[in-house]
Amino acid sequence: MVFSSLTFLSIFLPAVLLLHTLLPSIRLKNALLIAASLVFYAYGEPVYVFLMLLSTVVNYGFGRLLGVRRTKPVLALAVAFNLVLLGVFKYTDMLLSTVNRLFSLSLPLTGILLPIGISFFTFQTMSYLIDIYRGQTPAQKNYFNLLLYISFFPQLIAGPIVKYHDIEQEITRRQVTAQGLAWGMRRFVIGLSKKVLISNAAALVADRVFALSSPDGAAAWAGAFAYLLQIYYDFSGYSDMAIGMGWMFGFHFLENFDYPYSAASVRVFWRKWHISLSTWFKEYLYIPLGGNRKGRLRACLNKLIVFFCTGLWHGANWTFVIWGLFHGFFLLLEEFLPIKKLPRVLGHLYTLLVVTVGFVIFRADAISQGFSMIAAMFTRFPSGGTALQYATPLTLFLAVIGVIGAFPWKPALEKRLAAASVRVRSAAEYLSYAAALLLLALCILNLSGGSYNPFIYFRF
Repeated sequence: MVFSSLTFLSIFLPAVLLLHTLLPSIRLKNALLIAASLVFYAYGEPVYVFLMLLSTVVNYGFGRLLGVRRTKPVLALAVAFNLVLLGVFKYTDMLLSTVNRLFSLSLPLTGILLPIGISFFTFQTMSYLIDIYRGQTPAQKNYFNLLLYISFFPQLIAGPIVKYHDIEQEITRRQVTAQGLAWGMRRFVIGLSKKVLISNAAALVADRVFALSSPDGAAAWAGAFAYLLQIYYDFSGYSDMAIGMGWMFGFHFLENFDYPYSAASVRVFWRKWHISLSTWFKEYLYIPLGGNRKGRLRACLNKLIVFFCTGLWHGANWTFVIWGLFHGFFLLLEEFLPIKKLPRVLGHLYTLLVVTVGFVIFRADAISQGFSMIAAMFTRFPSGGTALQYATPLTLFLAVIGVIGAFPWKPALEKRLAAASVRVRSAAEYLSYAAALLLLALCILNLSGGSYNPFIYFRF
């Protein structure tokens, strides 16, 4: 089940939200959310729900053990269990395929299906265990509280990656106010609109271009630009929906995107893109490797390791690894070249170019396809205007909306409203909720028509 489905929007979410509101105690509310989360996951992964339950049981035991004995061997065993679990179910066939190609073998592939969201809930679990070892959070003694933290359906399959200590208190003590509920619903609708109205429309163009065997330059650029919009509005849209649902149920997740396409360097881009993942790698990999404390050369190596892992985390394909190393290379380049001194417009254009080219590799089904698309972007001229077939009035309108929405005009507007009169602020608030209702109606109409609704995160 995905958030942008009529089943979720018209049945699952309203039923869970109503019951959560009516139940009198936190214990009953938590039991409801656990049951709902397991049903949500089992709807698409009926077998792998048992894998997630096994992971929570084993990690609960490791957490209790670390609470008593905070030793490196116990932590190493706990982390190894999670990495092996992730490796077996996500990377086994990638490893076998690589070995077959390198040594001209024909080892049979396992055909193991990827459990949706395994990268997200595995990283959440590891952060919980590492924080216990570091003494930053106590071990959870109630198994069901830990199960709720790991399986909570708003962030289960598409993030953001939530640290246990950020919501520890809210698991047992939280309150849903009318204002918080309304704010959460509005935030959810904003995310849903990003996904359904913009990302899905961009996906149609991107998928058509990437399916071409030999696109010309204009088509290649159209596909690259479309995917630039698709992945941002898909990913940030899901994060908005997760944050909004968190508010509906009394949880407050941290922001996961901060207008990354407004960045004027690759370094700043990664401070704004998928913040929960970049923060995770910084706190649990980069700093433990030594960070920048052991000299410049070691810091560069540590960054390359981090971006190799960042790429690999995204999917079991070498295209993701190359994408990660591609970003790592430009991050290192900025260490030695005066990128910061460029005029902001040039820095912004440079960053967008790097990110766009990188996402072509990310989107490609194979390395050869990615390099072929990049070659078309920079060496092939339009032949017959193949890109014009995608330039419908609706597509162009949504592209313009997508470009506008990717830049931080909203915080600037909110800053102006904060200085306005109470009457103006109230009118703006009512108008925003009216707009949210209109957007919700448009999304439901769009989904009712059976429109294209891809789910990117099956690869994660």
